Amino acid sequence: MNSIVTAQEAVTAFADFMEPTDAELDAIEQEMPVILADVDLLDAQIITLDRTPTEVDERRIRRARRRALAARVALVNRTAGTSLPGGAA
Repeated sequence: MNSIVTAQEAVTAFADFMEPTDAELDAIEQEMPVILADVDLLDAQIITLDRTPTEVDERRIRRARRRALAARVALVNRTAGTSLPGGAA
């Protein structure tokens, strides 16, 4: 007879003590403008999947690309002054 064993890791993966730390939540908050800009870019690209992109679609994608790049540059500039963990340079 085969015994059925529960996967302990899967059961405890969502335990209360596994909540994100304040540092992780702060990191997500810092990256939120980049995430939202990427979502806007994906939305603009998805719109054109089932049709030939019009000039307006192409402009929308270019603007979204520029916003995503600007958000990434702003994030890098904000985090450039912070030190890396573990003493890495």
